[in-house]
Amino acid sequence: MSSERKAVQKLVSGIPGFDFISEGGLPRSRTTLLTGSAGSGKTVFALQFLVAGIRQYRQHGVLVTFEEEPAELIANVASLGWDLEEMISANALAIVDASPVPGEVVVETGNFDLVALLARIEHAVRQVSAQRVILDSIGAIFAQFHSPHAVRRELQRIAVGLRQMGVTTLLTAERTDEYGAVSRFGVEEFIADNVVILRNQLEHEKRRRTVEILKYRGTTHQKGEYPFTIDSADGVTIVPLSAINLTQKSSEMRISSGNEQVDEMCSNGIFRDSIILVSGATGTGKTLMVTEFIKAAIADGKRALLFAFEESREQLHRNALSWGIDFADAEERGILKVVCCYPESMSLEDHLIHMKRYIAQHDPQRIAVDSLSALERVSSTRSFREFVLGVTSHIKAKETAGMFTNTTPALMGGESITETHISTITDSIILLRYVELQGEMRRGIAVLKMRGSCHDKDIREYVITSNGMEIKEKFHGINGILAGTPVFSLASERQQLDSMFKYDTRRQDRTRATDTP
Repeated sequence: MSSERKAVQKLVSGIPGFDFISEGGLPRSRTTLLTGSAGSGKTVFALQFLVAGIRQYRQHGVLVTFEEEPAELIANVASLGWDLEEMISANALAIVDASPVPGEVVVETGNFDLVALLARIEHAVRQVSAQRVILDSIGAIFAQFHSPHAVRRELQRIAVGLRQMGVTTLLTAERTDEYGAVSRFGVEEFIADNVVILRNQLEHEKRRRTVEILKYRGTTHQKGEYPFTIDSADGVTIVPLSAINLTQKSSEMRISSGNEQVDEMCSNGIFRDSIILVSGATGTGKTLMVTEFIKAAIADGKRALLFAFEESREQLHRNALSWGIDFADAEERGILKVVCCYPESMSLEDHLIHMKRYIAQHDPQRIAVDSLSALERVSSTRSFREFVLGVTSHIKAKETAGMFTNTTPALMGGESITETHISTITDSIILLRYVELQGEMRRGIAVLKMRGSCHDKDIREYVITSNGMEIKEKFHGINGILAGTPVFSLASERQQLDSMFKYDTRRQDRTRATDTP
């Protein structure tokens, strides 16, 4: 007689990003251990699981608190917009207060059990018809009693009891090391069917939170660590890199870069849904290209969004006005939004969430980021690449044109880490380079790459005037411009020497004619 296999059913958590990496949510009617170090976001994550269930899916919940008093918890999460008191009044949430009484001394005598606590939880579950339960934090029980084996036995009793009630449960617990033992006492992970680890590690003097599903008994999930952030608007938001799919549409429509001569180099403009990287040393005119890119949107009455990480709004307005572009007027009319923020003010995950939020609010047809290298300097290579992938994929999914700038560390030629790590992500790369010739500093522009289109292969000279960027003829007879070591070719040198020799001969002839009596 063949037995029919039943797949583990999952309960949608309602936490952005988590249902993707867990491939559907938390296993239904089972217990999941949520463990992490101090500040990793365990309580917020667990409470968001309850709040999302009540708000989004009409699934009531029970909160069992072992450490914080209910009034304290209610006040702490009010800043996230979660009104727990209202949920309690609506009979959608019940709180079981198992926190220690202030001043009370716990004396362990003989055997003990948690049958009374289980009865209180069961009563609360029935009272509100709960489907979701969280126990925060079970480590407090270990702190009060000396027998870990007895505590493990009793927590196992609670886990079995909750499973019989048909509720999906989250147990939170502390750990002392980000990459050490799963839990503090070494037994918590054996109580639960599933284990989720939250980390709060220090990278480049910044805290970076990540989540990892370590164990999901009887079901599949995404492997590895995924960054997440916590803010007052959305609570916990996980940013899974694996959620990015190469499914965006591709348009044949071209738009102007804001500079007619650049458009000519790009075969009559750039694609509407392309990402352009403008790379160059400081002072080569990257912000000018962004300004002209935004100018084209303003001229067409299209909405544009500029994220600036190196200059203030007033500086950008002043610079644009010097080139005849009125950013202030465009902002007043609502077709331009300039967002200025120091890279160090938040993590890259927070920057990504905020940028997506501004994009959703403004719904722009053009987006510019000035500059990526400013963000690169305050992050690790891995987190920076994840950030860039997140931004570019989001912009491409909206079929919006994007322009990013990058400052190269070398004044003359060379490449930066930014170019090597995101060159494959961007559709077009425009290089701006200084060219030193005969003791004079000049500038050169080249279209290095333009995906899906032919483009000008020449390196052209350009100057920056009050009208913006003016592109001249290509450099003739000069090699090594992109490498930062420009030299004249042999033929060019011979032409120059012949010209100098002829000039010198003519000058000598004139001198002799003048000296002749």
